[in-house]
Amino acid sequence: MARSMTAFARLETTGTWGRAIWELRSVNHRYLEVGLRLPEEFRVLEGEVRARIGQQCNRGKVDAVLRFEASGPDTGQLRVNTELARQVIGAARAIGQMIEQPAPLNPLEVLRWPRVLETPEVDFDELSRALLGQLDQALAQLVENREREGAKLQELVLGRCAAMSDLARTLRQRVPEIIAAIRARHTARIEELAGTLDPARVEQECALLLQRLDVAEELDRLEAHLGEVTRVMKQTQPIGRRLDFLMQELNREANTLGSKSAHIDTSGASVELKVLIEQIREQIQNIE
Repeated sequence: MARSMTAFARLETTGTWGRAIWELRSVNHRYLEVGLRLPEEFRVLEGEVRARIGQQCNRGKVDAVLRFEASGPDTGQLRVNTELARQVIGAARAIGQMIEQPAPLNPLEVLRWPRVLETPEVDFDELSRALLGQLDQALAQLVENREREGAKLQELVLGRCAAMSDLARTLRQRVPEIIAAIRARHTARIEELAGTLDPARVEQECALLLQRLDVAEELDRLEAHLGEVTRVMKQTQPIGRRLDFLMQELNREANTLGSKSAHIDTSGASVELKVLIEQIREQIQNIE
């Protein structure tokens, strides 16, 4: 199934360690390009984060942002570093003796001193596992959104392929009639010039002209390419680049039909095919 390269996912989790939010955004890109914004204390996870994104996404520009808020100390679990608090108080009193009429020492100011009020230590390995597990869930959400959007793109592409198949089928049915009309037109012109041309040479030139105007081979290749597009769209691996190549081949056949055109039906079919091919080309730019 086709996957779109455009998607968004957001996952928020809370635990004893605090609150974490993963946001993933992806847009179309020729290759896989990963952009990360992690808090400084989690920079060590960057390699693993990139690897996990690479396992789920093959193409696209993927931006991953982690926002982390550590939990504040629980009022039931306050711990004071009494030794450090004594040192802070002693230093404050020593300074106070140097000042005339010093302000009273505020206990809250002592508690605000770094590391006087201790918070429970968090196991970094356990926290890392939790954050990476959350990332996996966000990636699953991103892939699901990509697949949902890809299903819509697949429907659009296959619909236009069906329209091109109908055009090719109709044109194939009309080819004998078109050739007969061209032959009749040239025959009438030749009759006007009767007596001045060699009949054998005229017949030879007519045969060569009709051979050059025969589009059966182009229609055969066009239908073969359309069948390949349908087959590729049902594959599970990345298909965007393969579809790009097939659009080039389809466009080549449509151009050849146009260059061989000697009838309004052939010209019209060539133009309509190019329009449909361009519409597909625009859609597959977002397919992984």
